[in-house]
Amino acid sequence: MTVHFIGAGPGAPDLLTLRGRDLIAASPVCLYAGSLVPQALLAHCPPDARIINTASLSLDQIMAQIEAADAQGHDIARLHSGDMSIWSAMGEQLRRLRALDIPFTVTPGVPAFSAAAAALEAEFTLPGLTQSLVLTRTPGRASTMPPAESLTNFAATGATLAIHLSIHQLDRVVADLTPAYGPDCPAAVVWRASWPDQRIVRATLATIEQAVAGSMERTALIIVGQVLANDDFGESSLYATGYDRRFRPQSAQSPFAGEQV
Repeated sequence: MTVHFIGAGPGAPDLLTLRGRDLIAASPVCLYAGSLVPQALLAHCPPDARIINTASLSLDQIMAQIEAADAQGHDIARLHSGDMSIWSAMGEQLRRLRALDIPFTVTPGVPAFSAAAAALEAEFTLPGLTQSLVLTRTPGRASTMPPAESLTNFAATGATLAIHLSIHQLDRVVADLTPAYGPDCPAAVVWRASWPDQRIVRATLATIEQAVAGSMERTALIIVGQVLANDDFGESSLYATGYDRRFRPQSAQSPFAGEQV
């Protein structure tokens, strides 16, 4: 018996990986994260699968379901939205599984910030503007933030920020970021990225609150950075004529000349 943690992706059913699909189809039990995982993904479950919505369950209750399936020798597909590497509560489940000596696997999924980038038709790292993307959030009831991981500290880097789980504190986000980025810095909010009812609001830090005006909640992602509205960036050296590289040596004297491509 194995518990398969599977990133269900940001919302669109066809953004599930092939590995994830096959594991769901082979598991007699499926635990899924309620409204954050599209019902269409459950169509991959076997016809007689036991399907459990974990939205109303505590961690103890989730573990009880897993232990019951383990006792019956049934594999479990454990579906989390997006990718489990950030804010998924997978870590605490894995800790308990290790203590119980129950085997598990982890299959990554398409994260929300990637779906948001696709919706915005944006690259979050552009030459000469920024080469870093910070995934962060504001403090909430479920999780506090370490003191050093403040928006003001991240803003000092000038990196592109993808701020999760914080649309309800948009005013605080704007106040914390404006001193470093300036009121004219491009900003966007992507709500339910990749879902059929996806919505996008583009503005600046000075105007984003009015543009959103409380119309989005919960699954909205805030993006801030010059990459959202700036064509004044360099081109990557990787594809530049004259750039010596392993797959395109520029001369017989190149250290890469003669290497197998």
